[in-house]
Amino acid sequence: MLKAGLFRAPPPIGSAVRPAIGHRIAARLEAWLEAERDQVALWLPVALGGGIALWLVLPDRNGWFAALALLAGIALCGVALGVGRRAGRLLLVGALAAIAGLLLVWARADWVAAPRIDRPVVTEVAGRIEAVERMPARELTRLTIAPDAGLLLPHRIRLNVDQADLERPVAAGGRIRVRARLMPPAPPAVPGAYDFARAAWFQGIGATGKALDPPRIVPAGDGRGPLDWLADRRARLSEHIEARVTGMSAGGIAASLATGDQGAIAEEDVEALRRSGLAHLLSVSGLHVSAVVGGVLLLALRLLALSPALALRAPLLLIAAGAGALAGIAYTLLSGAQVPTIRSCVAALLVLAGIAMGREALTLRLVATGALVVLLFWPEALAGPSFQLSFAAVTALVATLDHPRVAAFAARRDEGMAARFGRGLAVLLLSGLVIEVALAPIALFHFHKSGFYGALANMVAIPLTTFVIMPLEALALLLDIAGIGAPAWWLVSQALALLLWIARTVAAAPGAVAMLPTMAWGAFALMAAGGLWLALWRTRARRWGLLPVAAGALWALLSPTPDLLVTGDGRHVAFVLGDGRVALLRDRAGDYIRGVLGEAAGVDAEALPVDALMQARCSADLCITDIQRGGRRWRILATRSPYRLDWTRLSRACAAADIAISERRLPRGCTPRWLKIDRPLLARTGGLAIDLDRGAVDSVAAAVGRHPWSTFRM
Repeated sequence: MLKAGLFRAPPPIGSAVRPAIGHRIAARLEAWLEAERDQVALWLPVALGGGIALWLVLPDRNGWFAALALLAGIALCGVALGVGRRAGRLLLVGALAAIAGLLLVWARADWVAAPRIDRPVVTEVAGRIEAVERMPARELTRLTIAPDAGLLLPHRIRLNVDQADLERPVAAGGRIRVRARLMPPAPPAVPGAYDFARAAWFQGIGATGKALDPPRIVPAGDGRGPLDWLADRRARLSEHIEARVTGMSAGGIAASLATGDQGAIAEEDVEALRRSGLAHLLSVSGLHVSAVVGGVLLLALRLLALSPALALRAPLLLIAAGAGALAGIAYTLLSGAQVPTIRSCVAALLVLAGIAMGREALTLRLVATGALVVLLFWPEALAGPSFQLSFAAVTALVATLDHPRVAAFAARRDEGMAARFGRGLAVLLLSGLVIEVALAPIALFHFHKSGFYGALANMVAIPLTTFVIMPLEALALLLDIAGIGAPAWWLVSQALALLLWIARTVAAAPGAVAMLPTMAWGAFALMAAGGLWLALWRTRARRWGLLPVAAGALWALLSPTPDLLVTGDGRHVAFVLGDGRVALLRDRAGDYIRGVLGEAAGVDAEALPVDALMQARCSADLCITDIQRGGRRWRILATRSPYRLDWTRLSRACAAADIAISERRLPRGCTPRWLKIDRPLLARTGGLAIDLDRGAVDSVAAAVGRHPWSTFRM
């Protein structure tokens, strides 16, 4: 008799197939990660930065705690997959790094918290001058001041003083007393604009303002600290360079290459450098630090090799690397030790260490180490364009040159001078194009504009700056010790004139700049993630990064342009006409406001006064404009003076308008058909961007959320 159980029901169809498919997918994933094992560590700073970005983008504590819970769940998934597997370890370590990044920037934001004023005040300021920023092009000197404790002012304020009100150059460490008008650190004027309030929070600045009278300044005595002395030397060196170079902007660029001081460069030349893709030459970063370190290393090596005894017995490469390291540290301190410079100095020191140990000098591991150091000490730097631009450029360059085909093409070989020159020119052009493509999303996200001809301009400007201007400037400073530097300074002036000519010519070329209105965070995140995927992996799977890049680019291009922009104070309104023009409510708006509104609208043309529009009916106090959008006519009413209007006329005009806008509180009887924008509303929302086609309103308050620097009463 047969035993029970010999005849069992067959397993359900697919029950054996599913585990088999799962095992095959897991096996393929493990095989892929094994092939990419040398690249996996590069994602550690990316995961850390991802956690920092989550805290910066999510609006409040609920979102932050939700992100922590999600990341913890991902870490548990990694544990469930098994830490013995590469996929499990990748999920676990990546999630823990992201949690660390979120908590790190959150803790730093709380750590640097400092008092700040909450409304404009006119008061007496007395205290110690901590830093001096000369701005000759704007005829200003910007002072960072630590007020005396008894004044009940923030611990640190930033004050602009007219150059004409200063009897002599100001040095850090002195004391100042002056009557000034102070303002709270300004949030973004409109959605997508620069958030100075966030930057001021992490710098400990609680107020900004302008001196109303000539200040009384007592210079510091012999008790100044080393940082004050260094800041004074830096300012004196900038003045010396500017006096030796012909032309204010040329002198300002020469000073910025040596000390990082950009205050003497005319605004129109700064804009030309931005439009031509050469603005990176102004900030002391990788290019400048590399030139100084590399130049000192090469010079020390050549000089030491002149001695046969040293050449035979001493480790010349190690000594030269040490000299280059000291030069890099000194240059970093002299140029103000800003985050980009520190990042570049750290990277240069790592390169020197690799050279001294006989390792490959420039690798993605080096770039990742530099990013990790910066994010650990200054996590808030991730939000700034300087960090993003510098690391994107270096990562794209190293990844491109590390590609097997590019490396094989660029390798040295036995060939004629013409072929060698052409090969080097092709590699330089390819590098420039790759860097331009990598930087374009960042420039469009932060500045709403990106240059088209930057790769071509940089092909000439970078060698000109690295191999001509900076060495000549160093030679001129050296010759000035003996008082014979004039010929070298003349050569520096001519080279800088050529650089400015390149910038102005490229900036003025037709189609030199692409403009884009405010880009959504999601579109930027997709392009950044896709770019990192392309750069950090080596196998064919890297090509999948093209999908998020394309999706992000399409999202950015299809992002709707706002029809109305209202600044946070309600004084300035921009009407986006849809034909590449913007009309402003107040024709006397300053250059800064004009630039902010034009960039947020994605418009490069000069703004028009709203009075020039045929559909606008304006007086000195009131303006009524009709706009055709979304298949209907919208009527916008806006006040443009602080004077009181007739209540009956205003109420009647409000009732006939769809949107009413004013910098002051509108009366209760003012009831427009759709939206009433006045001082009480703007105190809760900040600046607004209005899309009439969709009936959508974006606000600065929604973007800032409840981060510590937010001042909105939501």
